[in-house]
Amino acid sequence: MKRSLICAAVLTLVAGYTCSTASFAQTPRTVAAAIVAQASPLASGIDMQNADTAVRPQDDFYSYVNGNWLKKTEIPADKSSWGAFYELRENSLNQLHTIVDAVSAEKNITPGSNQQKIADLYASYMDEPALETLGIKPLDAEFAKVDALKDKKQIPGLIAHLNSIGVNAPYDIGIHQDAKDSSKVIADLGQSGLGLPDRDYYLKADDAKLKDTLAKYRAHIETMLALSGDKAAKKNAASIVALETELAKVQWTKVENRDPVKTYNRVELAQLQALAPHYEWDGYLSGAGLKDKVTYLVVSQPSYIKGFDKILAKTPLPVWKAYFKWHVLSSFASDLSKQYVDQNFAFKGTVLRGVPENEPRWKRGINVVEASVGEGLGQLYVQQFFPPENKARMEKLVANLIAAYNHSIDGLDWMGADTKKQAQKKLSTLMLKIGYPDKWRDYSSLAIKRDDLVGNVIRAREFEFKRNIDKLGKPVDRTEWGMTPQTVNAYYNPEFNEIVFPAAILQPPFFNANADDAVNYGGIGAVIGHEISHGFDDQGSQYDEIGNLRDWWTKEDHEKFAVKTKALVAQYSAYSPVPGYKVNGELTLGENIADNSGLAIAYKAYHLSLDGKTPPVIDGLSGDQRLYLGWAQVWRGKVRDAQAIVYVKTDPHSPPRFRGNGTLGNQPGFYSAFDVKPGDKMYLPPEQRVLMW
Repeated sequence: MKRSLICAAVLTLVAGYTCSTASFAQTPRTVAAAIVAQASPLASGIDMQNADTAVRPQDDFYSYVNGNWLKKTEIPADKSSWGAFYELRENSLNQLHTIVDAVSAEKNITPGSNQQKIADLYASYMDEPALETLGIKPLDAEFAKVDALKDKKQIPGLIAHLNSIGVNAPYDIGIHQDAKDSSKVIADLGQSGLGLPDRDYYLKADDAKLKDTLAKYRAHIETMLALSGDKAAKKNAASIVALETELAKVQWTKVENRDPVKTYNRVELAQLQALAPHYEWDGYLSGAGLKDKVTYLVVSQPSYIKGFDKILAKTPLPVWKAYFKWHVLSSFASDLSKQYVDQNFAFKGTVLRGVPENEPRWKRGINVVEASVGEGLGQLYVQQFFPPENKARMEKLVANLIAAYNHSIDGLDWMGADTKKQAQKKLSTLMLKIGYPDKWRDYSSLAIKRDDLVGNVIRAREFEFKRNIDKLGKPVDRTEWGMTPQTVNAYYNPEFNEIVFPAAILQPPFFNANADDAVNYGGIGAVIGHEISHGFDDQGSQYDEIGNLRDWWTKEDHEKFAVKTKALVAQYSAYSPVPGYKVNGELTLGENIADNSGLAIAYKAYHLSLDGKTPPVIDGLSGDQRLYLGWAQVWRGKVRDAQAIVYVKTDPHSPPRFRGNGTLGNQPGFYSAFDVKPGDKMYLPPEQRVLMW
């Protein structure tokens, strides 16, 4: 189900001060060298053990803060990336493992309870001998549904079923708030159906790496089909890739899909046939449970649906059947016997993301539980791992961030007076969700069996699909969360005008309850500021205070903002994480705006929190220095080249190094905190700095 979430992550956080007599003018390199020699934890919350003091902070701040970590840290064999986010995720997984093991060891669990579902689902995943015995049999019923196709007119009904069980199909359906009427819930039809991360993998014939990945994808399909008993695996694999290539040709780019106005296309049900004349829409609407619940759909990419209709007409039914069976197999391969799991990982893990080893089975099992009964697991998580005082301190920090935005709006050079009034109104109605939801999801209708892994996964996906379909025709529930409390991430939802911070991200280095405020403003403060800014960036600014897609800016405001964003696009488009692959400044624009805005607001909020007082020097570091060091340590990370290419093609966030360094060059406070001058590599002339807030 699609959600209008704008996330913070890649995608996709002491009592008592130890004050120093060092002056604010002491050079950071000297300070760092002294700190590295200390063995005790730092009251500053800055881990300078990770620093490379041979690097001048004025030349490469990211390497200065994280250089030693970058040198000594290897990406774990079962990961495509590693860094602060991933370390927290690993910590969260271990915490969840403790919970699941404890639940699994309980005697006399109440049947139908969340604990029973968690224990039995996990047990069904961990029972490898049973899965080896079953082989491909768990998918027999789904394959039979595909084999039963006798005519293309039956394809819409099959796609409705595949949508309901989370299997890739040429389009999918999302249930969410109507962007033109925030009081309603609507169904949104969007392009889908590719087995590779982006259309470029099929269409960039001049890119050797992408061309090689496409060839390996075809070989992977052939191997998987052959394992499943397909006697024409080679022929079918070639046909499937050819079909997906045709779909890729008519799909919209990631940049095009960032435009909420262009992707809002209301189509009355009676008009669907004109959009796709060869398609039996009644079969889809009935199968998906939509027919009696909606009078119109929002079609995100109308030209794609027209193109799909033509592809449907010219592609023989046997090719479609091979395509659907392949995506059924691919969707559930990780839940089958070892030969399917291994081959699935060999492509999706190693070829696509460069990961040499699969995760231990227990981690994959926890992920299945999270995907199926996530809030049930989250309820147990917050009871053990999220103290109430963390939430209270976060609320105070957020209040200062909102106050900083309030002050900043009045001084913006790219907003006129009328727009500023609207911006203040939107800021005043911003909804804040921290830690966990006020009401928990009810999983009582979800059946989980201890000896039926694939059946469990299918029923969990169907449960979620039906839960969303059932929202149609009912009032919008603004209390709902789009992430579980154990998720290491955060988001802004423009349709609800809300920011959401799950409990799991509220940990070091993002939020350190035992550290001075400066590092927390540089870490979680900047991330919260990042999320709030999404309400005023090139996408979020198109939604008003109640979530309606309404342009509340003047033409002059748009023009002034466009000048700034054009400069930001150019700035980030110059960065290259892998030789030959540059950051897409247009795709990453919203997140780059948010990074720059969030850090600027965090700096202002920190100074507001001081209430005119001079912050203490801690471990030889001034308050401003601790803030910027806190920012840079949050983004420490390493990414395998194959995964970096996937990110460049698909991820709206810039790579870690450029989030850490690129943002700082635009921050006036950074120059004074670290005495950055002309000639230093981090220096940007004032006229080249993009000041958003």
